[in-house]
Amino acid sequence: MPWFLWLFAAAALGAVEFFTLTLVFGLLAGAALVAAVVAGLGIGVFGQLLALAAAAAAGLLLVRPVALRHMAQTPLTNEGSDALIGKRAEVMQEVTATRGLIKLSGEPWSARALDESHVIPVGALVDVMEIEGAIAVVYPRELLP
Repeated sequence: MPWFLWLFAAAALGAVEFFTLTLVFGLLAGAALVAAVVAGLGIGVFGQLLALAAAAAAGLLLVRPVALRHMAQTPLTNEGSDALIGKRAEVMQEVTATRGLIKLSGEPWSARALDESHVIPVGALVDVMEIEGAIAVVYPRELLP
C-alpha cells in the first residue's frame, strides 16, 4: 500500500479529531502516520497493518487514559474573576442586599451583601464570597467566624 494513502488517512482522521475532540481519532491519525513511515521504508501491507495496530493500541491504551486524567484535573491557579474569590476589599459606598461599591484589587467593583439583612458601612473590610457577573457578593470581615 503506498505511503501517501496512509498520509491521506492520517489527515482525514486528524480532521475528524478536530471536530470531535475525543482524542481517539487523533491517536489513530498518529498510528496512520506510523504506518505511512513503515510503508515508506518498503515494508509490505502486513507490516504496515501490524505497525498501525501496534501504534493505535499503544495510543489508545497508554496515552489516552493519561491525557484524559490530565485534562480532568482542576487548574492549580484560579484565573479571571475566580481569582478574586476570597480576597479582602474595602467598602467605598454602603453595601446593601441590592447595591454597593467596593475597592477590590485596586479597582472599584459593584457589590452586594451576601446576607440580605446586612448593611455594610463605608470603610468596612469585607471578604469576596463569590462573583456574579460583574457584581462581587461580599460578607463583612468582622462577622466571619
